[in-house]
Amino acid sequence: MRRGGARGAGGERGVGTMKNWRYIVLHTVAAAGFIFLLQRYALNASLETSLLWMVAFGGCAAGLAYMQSNR
Repeated sequence: MRRGGARGAGGERGVGTMKNWRYIVLHTVAAAGFIFLLQRYALNASLETSLLWMVAFGGCAAGLAYMQSNR
């Protein structure tokens, strides 16, 4: 069984692929924003530390969302 958007005559996915990328980006931004706010304001970490954790969690969230979109 295959999921995704309808394929055109050329075999391209089209709308389904763009929808998956949109969800991956939204998941990445939400996770990165959450961890930045948590580190910066709730845990009183420095700006550099908060940004480092934001990048790390954003990357992990992007990888996880990408893996889930390809299931």
